[in-house]
Amino acid sequence: MLFSRNSIAPFVASPVEVVRKMLEYAGLKPDEKVYDLGCGDGRIVIMAAEEFGAFGIGVDLNKRLVLEARRKARALKLDDRVQILQGNIFDLDLSPADLVTMYLTTGANEKVKPKLEAELKPGARVVTHDFSIPGWDQERNVKFKEGYRSHTIYLYRWDPEL
Repeated sequence: MLFSRNSIAPFVASPVEVVRKMLEYAGLKPDEKVYDLGCGDGRIVIMAAEEFGAFGIGVDLNKRLVLEARRKARALKLDDRVQILQGNIFDLDLSPADLVTMYLTTGANEKVKPKLEAELKPGARVVTHDFSIPGWDQERNVKFKEGYRSHTIYLYRWDPEL
């Protein structure tokens, strides 16, 4: 577990198979824009670009993780599809997002919720790993085992009318 100063949640990487299931479950399509809040080593946005043909924007406070993610994207020649930003998730404009991914805590999700509600376009999806968004009705969720551990993926579709 790794905390950055001013972080709202620790960095814990989602296993690769969980990342794939998150993107599949959310119905990610080519050329959609995926925003990963607290992207860590960039694995979600890199997989979104490499395997799904999407554009990925990741943001993280941790400089070391940001540099690692940028190196990975560059090595895979995904510079034109993946952008990794060092900064605070609250400073990122989410309005272009088709899909937002998060592996934060429930408390952190609650802190991010007003930003999502203010900036997401109607129909945008949010997929979270293991932690729900308090007060939001999920479209659906799936529970599964990966290795020795159980995981839950929650899918939400933003509708400001609800």
